[in-house]
Amino acid sequence: MKSSMIIRLMCGLCIVLFMLQCFSAWAENASLQQSNVAIKSAEVEAKVQRLAEELRCLVCDNQTLADSNAELAQSLRKEIRAMASKGKDDEAIINALVMHHGDFIRYRPPQKITTLLLWFAPTALLLVVGVSLLIWLRRWEKKTSDGTLGLDEACEATILLNKES
Repeated sequence: MKSSMIIRLMCGLCIVLFMLQCFSAWAENASLQQSNVAIKSAEVEAKVQRLAEELRCLVCDNQTLADSNAELAQSLRKEIRAMASKGKDDEAIINALVMHHGDFIRYRPPQKITTLLLWFAPTALLLVVGVSLLIWLRRWEKKTSDGTLGLDEACEATILLNKES
């Protein structure tokens, strides 16, 4: 009888030790999952911060989403965070926002024909106005130099002025 009791006690002890080992493994697994979530959360927050510095607040004057406290900026940061949590990369998130809000949302818009026109049109306009002014001044100079009186005309004008007085 004592041997069966010892066997039962040993079996019970083995079961308890096995359960403790399972709980320990389960706790370690939960701890790893929490640390993975914390690491993933930190990565998501870093991505949100990086993208918020590249994107413009649509209601603020020349501020990035990171700098703005407007409701729209907060909403856009939440939207970025949601997309980043789903595993989307930077380019996919930016493309989604550009599709919805246009290229204006980019703090540094891409170089396209339309943006190049915005950059170079003032310079081109200044050149055209400068060349036109130069041409006009040369023509005006020719007209004024051609409008001087010759010797005969000057004598005739003097005679006419003397007759009237």
